[in-house]
Amino acid sequence: MEQVDNWRARSSGMRCDTCISFVPKKSDSVDVQGKDVGRCRRHAPTMTGFPVVFPSDWCGDHKIDETRI
Repeated sequence: MEQVDNWRARSSGMRCDTCISFVPKKSDSVDVQGKDVGRCRRHAPTMTGFPVVFPSDWCGDHKIDETRI
């Protein structure tokens, strides 16, 4: 019997760029220069601030922002 992965295609509709917690950010950092990045504000910031994420990242806490789809 083949195991079915229910999460296989979920990431295509749950990307950070469509999430209500995603805040786009322009970066001058050498590490990510020329790439789109943002901050995830889903949870409280850590000592280093909010986590940096790429628009194509995804997580299980995704909450869709209808103005971005």
